[in-house]
Amino acid sequence: MPDAHDTGQLVASAAEIYDRFFVPALFEAWPARILDLLDLGAGSRVLDVACGTGVVSRHAHAQGFETVGVDLNEGMLAVARSRSPDLHWRQGDATALPFADASFDAAICQFGWMFFADRTAAIRELRRVVGSDGAIAVAVWGPLAETPGYVAMADLIARLFGEDAARSLQQPYAFGDDALLRRAFDQAHEPDAAIHRLMGEVRFPSLDDWVHTDIKGWTLADVIDDDGFARLRTAAREELAGFVEPDGSVRFATGVRVVVG
Repeated sequence: MPDAHDTGQLVASAAEIYDRFFVPALFEAWPARILDLLDLGAGSRVLDVACGTGVVSRHAHAQGFETVGVDLNEGMLAVARSRSPDLHWRQGDATALPFADASFDAAICQFGWMFFADRTAAIRELRRVVGSDGAIAVAVWGPLAETPGYVAMADLIARLFGEDAARSLQQPYAFGDDALLRRAFDQAHEPDAAIHRLMGEVRFPSLDDWVHTDIKGWTLADVIDDDGFARLRTAAREELAGFVEPDGSVRFATGVRVVVG
């Protein structure tokens, strides 16, 4: 059975930290770039699948699109509702979306697809809810090697707490291989889907913020205790110092794949 490392499911307290730190550090920069790739018409109906705390939904709404966010995790949805009570939020499974056929003009899944139990079924569901004329976009992180900060962080966590703990940080990067993506979309009957390779940056206000977010805002919150967290912070100040800018902020490159059908 998949565990929290594989599914990316967070408790409510972690969802709040995720929204405060992970969203601006990793996720805020991508919705506008994904929407640009889709080139939607004014007033298009957009479904944000695995919406998390709602970053894609908020960007789409700001661009004038009719937006609905759907997520399996109630903790994430609670934060999304508190931040944007005027938007539409639904609980639902990406492999069995609670919407009729062709309900939307576009469906976007930003950095959630790699956690689904049946990724092929999820692609088919995206297609079903937009119909044959609609657009779908699935964004995943590229290979871990394209994000050197998390190569180093995962190595450090593996040394301190074991490979299973490190897997929590490695898992999001496990599906950034172009051949794997192409095969998944072919199996879902999307042979004409285009894979776009994008590069960006990960940014945290400080090294301590980075460590705090990775542990307290992710599935490791229930794996690493307070003593372990203190050890990690101490080790990180030496071993991850190469990612710290002169002003104390953290910055490193990251790669993304966006598959558009």
